[in-house]
Amino acid sequence: MSDPVVSSRLLAAEMAEDDRGEEVRLRPQRLPEFVGQEKVKEQLELAIAAARGRGEALDHVLLYGPPGLGKTTLAAIIAAELGVAFTPTAGPVLQIKGDLTAVLTNLQARQVLFFDEVHRLQPELEEILYSALEDYRLDILIGQGPAARTHTLELKPFTFVAATTRAGLLSAPLRSRFGLILRLEFYQPRHLCQILRRSAKILDVELAEAAAEELARRSRGTPRIANRLLRRLRDYAQVRGDGRIGMEIARQALAMLEIDEYGLDEADRRLLLTVLEKYRGGPVGLETLAASIAEDAGAIEEIYEPFLIQQGFLHRTPRGRVATPLAWQHFRLTPPNGALAPTLQPPLFSSGEGQ
Repeated sequence: MSDPVVSSRLLAAEMAEDDRGEEVRLRPQRLPEFVGQEKVKEQLELAIAAARGRGEALDHVLLYGPPGLGKTTLAAIIAAELGVAFTPTAGPVLQIKGDLTAVLTNLQARQVLFFDEVHRLQPELEEILYSALEDYRLDILIGQGPAARTHTLELKPFTFVAATTRAGLLSAPLRSRFGLILRLEFYQPRHLCQILRRSAKILDVELAEAAAEELARRSRGTPRIANRLLRRLRDYAQVRGDGRIGMEIARQALAMLEIDEYGLDEADRRLLLTVLEKYRGGPVGLETLAASIAEDAGAIEEIYEPFLIQQGFLHRTPRGRVATPLAWQHFRLTPPNGALAPTLQPPLFSSGEGQ
């Protein structure tokens, strides 16, 4: 489960409690409605059409990538496109072998079983999955000692769709059971604009094109964040304006929310300024940095740093974290050696599909 402090950040990509109702409402239901991730969509379209044509269960699918990019949405879409039932669960939810056995034995033919946070599944439960995924059977040990015997339960062919933000934590045996391994990338601003326009229609709010572009630039390449900010701007426009989200209203609302043109919030700025001002740009060790800003080291490494590193504000080195020339320029500070990069360009997202 995500850290409650981190999840309370407006720019946290993890699901927050107040996201649940609205996020489900805004999710696309079929593959043609899903914006971005073109390579992932192309592979899924082909595999789904082939499985449907043969009347077989789709190969098991692993979806991995940063939070908030649509892994759960895609899992539900896979079931909808196949025309089969969808059963969601999560790695941390299943605690004993009986939990997993009950889930597997209740599956119907070709049904989609979705596991979120699959990297957090207990090792003894993961071992049960191996034969279930490969041979569609469960080997259950009955009794103990010399009298113990193995009873095999046959399962109906099903599709296992797993999602994780940390694919590196998956064991090799589990990873080898997936026929499709698909990585979701951060979204380009143009794709986020499409998502925002669709969401604005569903929310029945008028969103100017320039405002959508401004919001997309500050959404850290993540649809969940874009939709969350849209809901905040809708509230602002309703109370402080005429209900329409134009460019001026967007800028005023984002300024009030303390989200700058680079998509940095107060927590990001505090981390970067600590490295710049307290440690002269680094290097500074992770544990030292965590103590300096009173934050958990794991949260810094998994939640804060990936975006800052991707956007070119921070580097990880063997000696610790180091601020880049871009970070010095962004805060209009002069590094100890006085050298700065020649220009400061908005670090939106690197080129490439889905980013």
